[in-house]
Amino acid sequence: MTLATLSQVLQPALTNGYAVAGLVTLGWEDMRAYVAAAEAEGVPVILQAGPSCREHTPLPILGKMFRHLADGASVPVVAHLDHGYTFEECKEALDSGFTSLMFDGSRKPLSQNIDETARIAEMAHSAGISCEGEIGFVGYATGAASEGTDPEEAAKFADETGVDAMAISVGNVHLQENKEGGLDEVRIRAIEAVTKVPLVIHGGSGVPVAQRQHLAATSRICKFNIGTELRKAFGSALRDAVNRDPARFDRVTILKETHDPLVEATRRVLQAFGGSQKG
Repeated sequence: MTLATLSQVLQPALTNGYAVAGLVTLGWEDMRAYVAAAEAEGVPVILQAGPSCREHTPLPILGKMFRHLADGASVPVVAHLDHGYTFEECKEALDSGFTSLMFDGSRKPLSQNIDETARIAEMAHSAGISCEGEIGFVGYATGAASEGTDPEEAAKFADETGVDAMAISVGNVHLQENKEGGLDEVRIRAIEAVTKVPLVIHGGSGVPVAQRQHLAATSRICKFNIGTELRKAFGSALRDAVNRDPARFDRVTILKETHDPLVEATRRVLQAFGGSQKG
């Protein structure tokens, strides 16, 4: 069994200069492919259940799915709650076997975000698992704008919450389909100068691959969340499978044909973070 906590995979990444992928899951087909890709690359993987995933599948079921995959995996697998918004939701994830809780209080006043995140971090640590928090709101490509992380607030947040990883807003955007943007490295370095906690980039699909490689090797950013990029790869493979024979209706047969293309797309994502060479 290779079930791991977030700290167990991020601390080696921080020490050795690479990053770990937090891969946003929507169902069995993608999470299975993500683990297969991680095994092929010989790197740990963080399976993430975000809000849209949880709308489709209950947390207790997701916990069992993640843990089942970890049981048979040859690499460390983290069962991670992504964007938990309430204490109750985080507690349900913990009770469902998750090994990492990400509480998102980034839209709340700083003092409230600190207090609520600290409470969840304490709960997580008491159970022997990890906690990720967020300081500075990360916006959406077609929605609310980002609010950049203030380095001084980040230092206070990291110190007073006790989180194991800290998500920051430095030019990253959720659901971005292209890689025409880029992260604010000046702001990243300013945050690094006043904090020691591993840093996390949400909306990693919009970050140019070369910058992912550079920051994974040279910064405290130890985790990039990737969702949109791999959802597009899955959607393309599914569309090809359906169109290959429009008369087919057995979804198991159709979905099987998404596996290999998604594994290959995921391997390309994982290769950019350097863990294959350094892990």
